[in-house]
Amino acid sequence: MEIKSILIKDTTKEERERIVAESIGNINGSCDGCASGLIEMYQDYIDGKKEIRDINMEFRAHYESGLDGPEKAECGYVK
Repeated sequence: MEIKSILIKDTTKEERERIVAESIGNINGSCDGCASGLIEMYQDYIDGKKEIRDINMEFRAHYESGLDGPEKAECGYVK
C-alpha cells in the first residue's frame, strides 16, 4: 500500500511507525547505536504530536546554529 501523504492527519500511528522505520533503514541491524537515537528523535511524529518537517527543521536549525560545536577561528577550530 502506497501512502500518498505523511501528514499526521492522513496517517495512523502504525503507518507513521512504518514511515520512520522505512526512512531510517534497517534499525535492528545497526551496530553503532545511532539508529535508536533517530527513532527517539521522530517519536513525537509517531505519537502524532509533531510533523516530520517540524522535527527536521528544529534539528537543522540546532545543527546550523553551532551552539554545541567548536568555535571557528581564522585558520581552524578552537576547542
